[in-house]
Amino acid sequence: MRHMWTGAKVRLRGVEPEDWEGFRDLARHTVDARNADLVEPPRSAESFRSWTAERAGRPPGGEAFRLVVEGLADHAFAGAVTVGETDGRAGRFRTGIEIARDHRRKGYAAEATELVLTYMFAEQRFNKCEVEVYAFNDASLALYRRLGFVEEGRLRQHEFFAGGYHDVVLFGITADEHWPTHERPGLR
Repeated sequence: MRHMWTGAKVRLRGVEPEDWEGFRDLARHTVDARNADLVEPPRSAESFRSWTAERAGRPPGGEAFRLVVEGLADHAFAGAVTVGETDGRAGRFRTGIEIARDHRRKGYAAEATELVLTYMFAEQRFNKCEVEVYAFNDASLALYRRLGFVEEGRLRQHEFFAGGYHDVVLFGITADEHWPTHERPGLR
């Protein structure tokens, strides 16, 4: 069995204090920040250092967590993937991903998402993953469709920013959709 946190292109690892510059760079481009979540006022380097150090000190796992996406070729910070809004009773969780500009179009987002899905479905017994994508974010819409997520709905004029209201597209994928029963880990 291969290492569950390593794919062919990326490795998912815990946040380290020295990752602060990578997180700062993710927040520098307002268009990218908006595509991932929201635009915040500029922050100091010290703010990023303390924010990252606090996250690095958190215990692993739990109801919500963030992992660094690291490129295997150069061992560089390539982005981050999050898991949150877990509902153990219903078997649902949400995920999201941000990839740094110089690491895009390399398959990192798809592979990192696949690694998280495998962990959450095969190790944590969750049954469904949900994501929300702004309707104008064509790259993320294409990513989740390519990974087999199904569009489940649209929240019309759901978020306000950049001077207007924007739709949010809801996607979901179940464990059975992620891998057919005959392909599940441990059943080969």
